Amino acid sequence: MGSFIKSLGYYVPKNVVKNEDLIKHMDTTDEWIQERTGIQERRYATRHEESTVSLAANASRMAIERAGIEASEIDFIIFATLSPDYFFPGCGVLLQRELGITGTECGALDVRNQCSGFIYALSVAHQFASGGVYKNILVVGAEVHSMGLDYTTRGRNVSVIFGDGAGAAIVQPTDQKDTGILATCMHSDGTHAEALAFINPGCHGGRYGDVEKYGYDESLDFGGTFLTQKMIDDSLIYPEMNGQFVFKNAVQKMPESIMEVLNKTGYKPSDLKMLIPHQANLRIASFVQHKLQLRDDQVYNNIQKYGNTTAASIPIALTEAHDLGLFSSGDLVCLTAFGSGFTWGAVLMRWV
Repeated sequence: MGSFIKSLGYYVPKNVVKNEDLIKHMDTTDEWIQERTGIQERRYATRHEESTVSLAANASRMAIERAGIEASEIDFIIFATLSPDYFFPGCGVLLQRELGITGTECGALDVRNQCSGFIYALSVAHQFASGGVYKNILVVGAEVHSMGLDYTTRGRNVSVIFGDGAGAAIVQPTDQKDTGILATCMHSDGTHAEALAFINPGCHGGRYGDVEKYGYDESLDFGGTFLTQKMIDDSLIYPEMNGQFVFKNAVQKMPESIMEVLNKTGYKPSDLKMLIPHQANLRIASFVQHKLQLRDDQVYNNIQKYGNTTAASIPIALTEAHDLGLFSSGDLVCLTAFGSGFTWGAVLMRWV
């Protein structure tokens, strides 16, 4: 038995934020942003009205409706995000409540693999569905970055990149051979975890040798403030990224993961109808495309209008490409991502 994506859905907030809007708050230009990222605009959630879970619910409702099922028929939820509504509980149970899936034995699992989150979530769903454990698995990638970024010149390398959005898929089992999800791969290497990271100051407590950097009170055996004044003064309460180092690794690992799933199934890059790369940076996507010698019509990118929505980027782009008719039943479709951790992977599908 295998599995396939029965339906897709996505949602992006209505609030469009152009590069020109950001340059009012930091020393940068539209040309600088586009040259380095390819991004022209992104969407931001509405404060006090939208959250990661509400975006996910909208995307999920679309996928559920397109699958021709009721929300009550969902028997497992896998939620990928790096921007949860709460530290705990996870977004999976909050989405379950939002969709009205109550009084059931539906399971919920949160996946914390950042930009690779949807690849990991879809791979886990494939195993559950293929094993006959669940029949209707809701796989979601959703993010709200906009409410936790540094909109000063100091934070521009990170803040200009990210946007908000959500994508969803319904994964079901199938008995058909050579159809649906054909192969997956998941990899990680924590050697350079801090190259792209957002610390949780209340938990690691200076264990990683950064007591002075973050201003922890060394006289305390336990307790103390969650945030220190030094963290606030030095903007250490925001994500940090070594962009060049991340780029160098991404353009190596993404093509490798694509070739891994192709080699597992006996296909080659030219057999692909569509490649959906994680929308991290248009330069990264272009590098991957050229390394695999793919034509422009074999790769779909939408980072220009949505920015990097991390775990949401692949399902959003996949849904858009499908709705545009860029691939159809019988076509070979590949998804790939690289992100914080480092984590990376790929999924190869024969579209149903």
